[in-house]
Amino acid sequence: MLDLNLLRALDALLDERNVTRAAQRLSLTQPAVSAMLTRLRESFDDPLFVRTQRGIVPTERALQLAVPLKQVLSDIEQMMQPQAFVPETAELTFTIASTDYALRALVVPFLARLRETAPGIRAVVVPVQHERLSAQLESGNVDIALITPETTPADLHARHLFEERYVCVMRTDHPAAAQPLTLERFCTLDHALVSYTGGSLRGVTDEALARIGRSRRVTVSVNSFLVLPEILSTSDLIAVVPSRLAHGLQGLKIVEPPLAIPGFTKTMVWHERTHRAPAHRWVREVMGETGAGM
Repeated sequence: MLDLNLLRALDALLDERNVTRAAQRLSLTQPAVSAMLTRLRESFDDPLFVRTQRGIVPTERALQLAVPLKQVLSDIEQMMQPQAFVPETAELTFTIASTDYALRALVVPFLARLRETAPGIRAVVVPVQHERLSAQLESGNVDIALITPETTPADLHARHLFEERYVCVMRTDHPAAAQPLTLERFCTLDHALVSYTGGSLRGVTDEALARIGRSRRVTVSVNSFLVLPEILSTSDLIAVVPSRLAHGLQGLKIVEPPLAIPGFTKTMVWHERTHRAPAHRWVREVMGETGAGM
């Protein structure tokens, strides 16, 4: 009969396709995992994995085991969890995938609430990797992701958090700060832009301008919102940014853009694997309340 450790080892090997990484994930030595693989091969009467130049590749039998194995491990995890979740005494770790926008606008206030109500819960924040997100949530490498409805995979659970709009920001003593920001002036000023993928000089503002036959001059493009306040406070650049990032920034003036710029929706997503887990449900509720209260 297979014990739970062997099943966890098989799950890690299927996810990682590498004995060394599987051992690190399981906090075991590589020889220990190799020995467990030998026992698994004997139990299933199948090689399960074959070696190639790029690592180990699962056999057809191993691939057939992958989905039911995930469900069995999830059922066991649920069975072993206590029925009652007590935030004040809970000790566990959650991993949140977030953009730098969501990190500042949502995760920071969420962490403040978490420290007050559940000081034993630890949070790990990692960048969103859209191409790997479903696999990360399925494997447990990520518990919650903060993304948009447009980028949400269909197989995930999702909860609407809030609607965001855009505002225009410049330093308080900017030459244009004392005058109304007309469309004409907006288009002649130098702009800074945030491009998540990096390198782009166009964004949602440029698309809105193009629809009315206008354009602007973007002279700086960065891949993070976090550096933008310093850029604006030390230059004559202006920027169009989400409103939740603009409020509370010292030395910067907020004005309404002189044209309609479509906002966006922020969504929290998670996997069926953690959908019913009391601890995860509680954390998601706190995240949802944080977003709704902003």
